Amino acid sequence: MARPYDSGPKRFVFAVGDGNDQQVSVGDPQEAYVAFSAFFRDRNSGTYTIGDEPAEQSLVLMPGQGVIARVKGADRPRLEYLRVDRANRFLPSAMLFFENGYAGLDRFGQWFSDLADLDASPETRGAARAATFTTEAAAIEEVARIWADSGIVDPSDQYYVFFDSHDADDDRAERAELLALMEFLGIERVSAPAETAGGEVWVRTDARLAAECARWS
Repeated sequence: MARPYDSGPKRFVFAVGDGNDQQVSVGDPQEAYVAFSAFFRDRNSGTYTIGDEPAEQSLVLMPGQGVIARVKGADRPRLEYLRVDRANRFLPSAMLFFENGYAGLDRFGQWFSDLADLDASPETRGAARAATFTTEAAAIEEVARIWADSGIVDPSDQYYVFFDSHDADDDRAERAELLALMEFLGIERVSAPAETAGGEVWVRTDARLAAECARWS
């Protein structure tokens, strides 16, 4: 876990666009998460915003659209979007924001600077994301991020398993990204055992991957 982006008590503003903003002062990320969870569940809105005004950062949850946005800066804000395929990922994104702000969400998924990119097919999004990694070090780190989200090490210690127990219709964008990065890196994919879920990707142990994944374990 990265260090908190600002230690000590913090103030956040929760909003849904109805003018009834809620300002909270909290001592730690867990306290902020508890407060926002109650705010989130007590309202029925298409958009929920968490603002950290002193840091000039915010997180915008859009459950109706299946989208998360993060914003950094005031004069020339940096805005990025993430497609969310599972509803249970909205609140975890809030916790990451409370812990480490904008940067805390770096490894949460496939961020794009253009909202229109999210309308592309999952496979197209995955390929586009993979193309942004042009060095071996960055590509290995991204592969490890994907593994850390839903992967395991096979009990034989011979294989890394991505998307453990997931169906083929799950995680299509990240699977497409992973396969493109594996080709770029020369990581060997092997056939998954017959009894495994259709969405799993098995790869032979690779020293580069083992070292990076160890940081995430």
